[in-house]
Amino acid sequence: MTGMPVPVGRPGLTRRRALTAALASGAAVLGGGALSGCGSAVAAGEPAVRLWDLFSGADGGLLNDMVHAARPDMRGTRIERTVLEWGTPYYTKLAMASAGGRGPDMAVAHMSRLAGYAPTGLLDPWDLDVLAEYGVTRDDFADAVWSRTQSEGRTYAIPLDTHPFIVFFHPEPAADAGLLAKDGTLDAEAFSSPDRFLAAGRELAKASGKQGVAFGYVTDTAQGWRLFYGLYRQTGGAFRLPAGGPAEVDEDRMAEVIAFMARLVDGRVNPKRLDYAASIAAFANRQTAMILSGEWELGTFRAADRNVQAAPFPTVFGTPAVYADAHSFVLPHRPDPDRAQRRRTHQAAAALLKAGQIWATAGHIPAYRPVTRTKAYERLRPQAHYVQAQSHVVLDPAVWFAGAGSNFQNAMSQVLQQALLDGLAPDRAARAMVRRLNTFLSKPSPA
Repeated sequence: MTGMPVPVGRPGLTRRRALTAALASGAAVLGGGALSGCGSAVAAGEPAVRLWDLFSGADGGLLNDMVHAARPDMRGTRIERTVLEWGTPYYTKLAMASAGGRGPDMAVAHMSRLAGYAPTGLLDPWDLDVLAEYGVTRDDFADAVWSRTQSEGRTYAIPLDTHPFIVFFHPEPAADAGLLAKDGTLDAEAFSSPDRFLAAGRELAKASGKQGVAFGYVTDTAQGWRLFYGLYRQTGGAFRLPAGGPAEVDEDRMAEVIAFMARLVDGRVNPKRLDYAASIAAFANRQTAMILSGEWELGTFRAADRNVQAAPFPTVFGTPAVYADAHSFVLPHRPDPDRAQRRRTHQAAAALLKAGQIWATAGHIPAYRPVTRTKAYERLRPQAHYVQAQSHVVLDPAVWFAGAGSNFQNAMSQVLQQALLDGLAPDRAARAMVRRLNTFLSKPSPA
């Protein structure tokens, strides 16, 4: 045995499917004890850094591999994982444990959730000087990602990865449609405006003989928002959400993006009614030439087609911007933390970051850039073809109610579905989204 704990959860269960199941069933927060391992007597006698995370299935197995690979960089310390249910249950339990000072030494959290935790005292800041002793500095991370780790001048999250919303494509129909550059990568210029994007989609449909661009959004709690917000940020429009409101946004540009999204699913480029699972299946079965999706589906697509390719989401509205989130390491609040244990925790985080090549095999972009600058990473396909997306990522607005698995994403997606499915006019949809934004802004943070 390796001494690593065994991940829980059904094999192949994606974070999206886990969230859908949790919301549908009203699942309760898991009490979760530490996962039992079969470590050696030596490992059992070592001090343990307790880690909470939300990675089951394939990702959970990869994190186990990272823990094993990290051991040479953290001799004398072991990591003890506890896997909890993805989504609302996880963040509820993390908040409760942090508020009571009973949390783990370290936890994984989406960067988009940080605004609901760091300013409220639920997290403690990282000591960058200690991290630097273990070879991790601020300069090792892309500015677009690192900027979201801060709260009141202190660092409350250490990014593990960036997981962007990108495009996957089958190279054969893309080549037949004339949409590839000489090196085989996607010709971004062919998608560089709404009209060009739609024209490229129609060419892909001709080349595939079936569908052009798949986008599964029907009844989904986040997909509509992911596509909308990335595209809206490409317009350069303001999106400021001051406490108490009102929202400071550009309704005309919002409507422009919604109108483009409606044309994208008008039945010529993409079927009008396509849910998330159906879109995944359509692309995996080569019924469509391209799909707009998160990089976290790479494993599913590669299992069906080893030659599948990917690219950063094209710049359709002029300003490079790619919707994304980032898993990060955070320190749940402790009223009187043990200094030696905190040092071990910093060492463990640094060691896991350095094992990021393993994490990259799932499709995630390692946030620790020394990993992505290696020859080994350059050989990863298609990961190396979309790594530059991390320089232009935009996360959910930095407000307490937004972020992964939030009701905010669901509320925005509901309005977008009305526009794409039921014919709600783009300008009316934009106004409806603003009304919902202002409703969220009017509510104080429960923390």
